[in-house]
Amino acid sequence: MKKTLSLFILLFVSVSLFAQGKAKYVFYFIGDGMGADQVNGTEMYLAEKEGMIGVKPLIFTQFPVMSVVNTYSRTNSVTDSSAAGTALATGEKTYNGAIGVGKDKEKLTSVAERAKKAGKKVGVITSVSVDHATPAAFYAHQPDRGMYYEIAHDLPLANFDFYGGSGFLKPDKNAEGENAPSIYPMFEKAGYKLYRGLDEYSQSSRDEKLILIQKEGSDKNALPYAIDRKAGDLALKEITQSAIEHLSYKNNKGFFLMVEGGKIDWACHDNDAATVFHEVIDMDEAIAEAFAFYKKHPKETLIVVTADHETGGIALGTGKYALNLQSLQYQKVSANQLSTLMSNLRKEKNNNVTWEDMKQLLGENMGFWKEVKLTWEQERKLRDEFEHSFVQKKQGFEESMYTKTEPMAARAKEVMNEVAMVSWASHSHSANFVPVFAIGVGAELFNARLNNIDIPHNISKAAGYKW
Repeated sequence: MKKTLSLFILLFVSVSLFAQGKAKYVFYFIGDGMGADQVNGTEMYLAEKEGMIGVKPLIFTQFPVMSVVNTYSRTNSVTDSSAAGTALATGEKTYNGAIGVGKDKEKLTSVAERAKKAGKKVGVITSVSVDHATPAAFYAHQPDRGMYYEIAHDLPLANFDFYGGSGFLKPDKNAEGENAPSIYPMFEKAGYKLYRGLDEYSQSSRDEKLILIQKEGSDKNALPYAIDRKAGDLALKEITQSAIEHLSYKNNKGFFLMVEGGKIDWACHDNDAATVFHEVIDMDEAIAEAFAFYKKHPKETLIVVTADHETGGIALGTGKYALNLQSLQYQKVSANQLSTLMSNLRKEKNNNVTWEDMKQLLGENMGFWKEVKLTWEQERKLRDEFEHSFVQKKQGFEESMYTKTEPMAARAKEVMNEVAMVSWASHSHSANFVPVFAIGVGAELFNARLNNIDIPHNISKAAGYKW
């Protein structure tokens, strides 16, 4: 209670600091796919876990400024991540698929590049690959988001000080799919040191330009989902800590740091509610690192939290005047990891999996028949899919934007959504409003309904970057 009261007092006092000076330190958090109900659902889930009806606030939702943001692109009412990322980075609308370029493929200057020109240190970090759409929009200029090799070649040209994420998707294949020289020697030649994991990073020099990615052999596509994380896995919070340490070291001029919670979007594409809420919590833990920095520098720091678009059209309720979000706490793995466990079970049992084997796996990882009681119809749905894909062996993986899933895992996820009373409109993006939250110097600039292109302009105004 004392901790919460202290936070509210600090937030109240911060309102009086809005108009004082320029933001020397800027944190720009982007929750990919994070609409208002992804945030609201997370807070209601946390409350229900503690036996309460209502919300248990995240750190960033307690910031004194909050509003809503339109996300449409130049070419469509429903944006993709590259056009939305470009809008949030450059303050210009563009076509779906563009990375840091305008409608005629002309180069656009990002707020991060403006910060660098203003003499600030700059960092760009994410929970997915460094060359993915949102982070790329801050340093790269390419006509197509799928040009990962070419995007990586733009990284040293921006001359930023810190990059972090899971890795690089195509380090040695160009847009035509042809073999090409590896990007890593190119990074080294440009003066960057590459560190794989926190153990290597601990040996780094704070005055060098660097790139922090996962350990050798890890998934280059993304960090593990928070719900699946194991000891030793790299987390967004840890990359954020490292970036703050690096950018603030012997730095009197200030810094700009963009942080993307990239896998909120992935879990929404999968319609996996429990995993979504864990990803929002995970980003909040990264924001906590920025907030701790803010408390030490309240008159010099701005923190902005927003999203590029909403994904999935999540709805908290399925017809009854009720929710059962607390049931999601018994889901121990993502739907993607559950699919892997099922595939492993097939191999272990030489493709002769019994219904009792499957019930045990679902009980251990989803809480079914134990903490989570199922209706006859829900159990029938699971049993029918088991008969189809495990007994008759008519297996066909189901695909969403980023994953291929065992159909049995997909049915289990659907049942969990039914139990929790969460529904989804699609497996893709929507044109729904997204939220924006702000605290610190210049936060009053975000106290109105905004278009996504307004946000980098307002950050530049608060920080005094030349536009």
